[in-house]
Amino acid sequence: MLNLYNLFFLLVVCECGTVPPNIVLIVADDLGWNDVGYHGSNQIPTPNIDALAGGGLQLHNYYVTPICTPSRAALMTGKYPIHTGMQHTVLFGAEPRGLPLSEKLLPQYLKDLGYKTHLVGKWHLGSYKKEYLPMYRGFDSHVGFWTGKIDMYDHTNQEKGQWGFDFRRGFSVAHDLFGEYATDIYTKEAVKVIHGHKRTEPLFLMVAHSAVHSGNPSEYIRAPENLLANFTYINNFQRRKFAAVLTKLDESVGKVMEALEGKGLLENSIVIFTTDNGGPAEGFNDNAASNYPLRGVKNTLWEGGVRGAGLIWSPLIEKKSRVARQRFHLVDWLPTLLSAVGANVSSLPLIDGVDQWDSLSKDLEASRTSIVHNIDDIYGSAAITVGKWKLHKGTNYGGAWDYWYGPAGREGAYDVTRVQTSLAGVALSRMGLMPDKEKILALREEATIKCDRKNQIICNPLKAPCLYNIEDDPCEMKNLANQEPSVVAQLLEELAKVNRTVVHPNNKPIDPTGNPMYWGYVFTNFGDYKNPPLNIEY
Repeated sequence: MLNLYNLFFLLVVCECGTVPPNIVLIVADDLGWNDVGYHGSNQIPTPNIDALAGGGLQLHNYYVTPICTPSRAALMTGKYPIHTGMQHTVLFGAEPRGLPLSEKLLPQYLKDLGYKTHLVGKWHLGSYKKEYLPMYRGFDSHVGFWTGKIDMYDHTNQEKGQWGFDFRRGFSVAHDLFGEYATDIYTKEAVKVIHGHKRTEPLFLMVAHSAVHSGNPSEYIRAPENLLANFTYINNFQRRKFAAVLTKLDESVGKVMEALEGKGLLENSIVIFTTDNGGPAEGFNDNAASNYPLRGVKNTLWEGGVRGAGLIWSPLIEKKSRVARQRFHLVDWLPTLLSAVGANVSSLPLIDGVDQWDSLSKDLEASRTSIVHNIDDIYGSAAITVGKWKLHKGTNYGGAWDYWYGPAGREGAYDVTRVQTSLAGVALSRMGLMPDKEKILALREEATIKCDRKNQIICNPLKAPCLYNIEDDPCEMKNLANQEPSVVAQLLEELAKVNRTVVHPNNKPIDPTGNPMYWGYVFTNFGDYKNPPLNIEY
């Protein structure tokens, strides 16, 4: 039965007499700031992603949360993870918890508006009981996996001393997909969804990639062997494999855009590409991402951990092809997208996200002036940005990952023609929405962060709070805490105020009955069963 809020949503859509815009949300896993070509690196070509960036809005001051589960919770709810209990580390497959069922998620809002909703790829928001699974939380279909990571070929996950298969088609275990490269599966499924969609109905398609997350210890980064030869100029073998993994991800973006254009859906679509968090650089998580020139890595609150590679493309955007400097956070997607499709966001329950559709589309002043990057009292770390000032209080890993990591990737040349002739570039060109070479290069130059590495002022957030003018010093080189004690005091007060609203982390100890060995070596919704059988038929 529809409540009044849902009924109002539906009336908004019905009265306009047209099909609301399709929404295609593409999420990369662990992609670093410097892993896309449009941020200045020449090392790994990403022509399809760059084509979207050139024709759309490059979100220059775009923030995510530092790690997987909290980011997906923020994206789905429009709330900071500190307000859903999801702020501390990730969710494990044998952990008896999930994103609280009291939260209404983005696909559920969109279903109220008549959308067909599909998830392809990673979930990672709870799977120990069926009501936490994607198809109980607003998605009509799901092909992908439930936990936090998988091997790209055998689709198993090894974590917390446990090992099991984790790939599903709906609720069924997809053993038949064993051995097929995960990115290819996601691409085929996304294209299938697009080809099968009725143009008279709005589409919400979320493609949550495994790439470029590391896999299992046997081989953390797995890429198609035939692609490795394209990157022999990269000496670091892990980075070379990373490049091949990223190439498949970029190719997937192109094929999705090609399918949308071929189906006639692109002219009424909003396409978002985003990472979930900063990149794991220099061997962090046994991976090889790059956040250059930003400081820090994934699961830290430095810019390298929370400043994300993200963009939005749509013919519905009024002022296209630009570097958008509006401050935007992951939690803003929910109200922004609902606003873009005609919903009355003033009726939304209390969330942290703000509607920035007009700010982005019309290039108006940002609706957001501050960001709570996270508060984690278990780790003893917190960070907040207010205006131009960013404050760090404490840090993770005892400060071991608080530095600057490459590669810079500035060697070689940038192939603009490859961007324009990519699948995404061709799709945009057919609509007359692909900028010329000069424009692409000018945008790329504007989006490339350059930092003054001289006169660094050292900071140790384990001893005292650190303060940065993040507008002038995005690489967090010069700690101004001693020069600006009143600003430090003001931000500490603001942080304390926010901390009074924090929900206690809902992490749970690993439940031994969730071990896949009891369920045919498959990660499953173990909480729905009283006793685990040693052998079970699937």
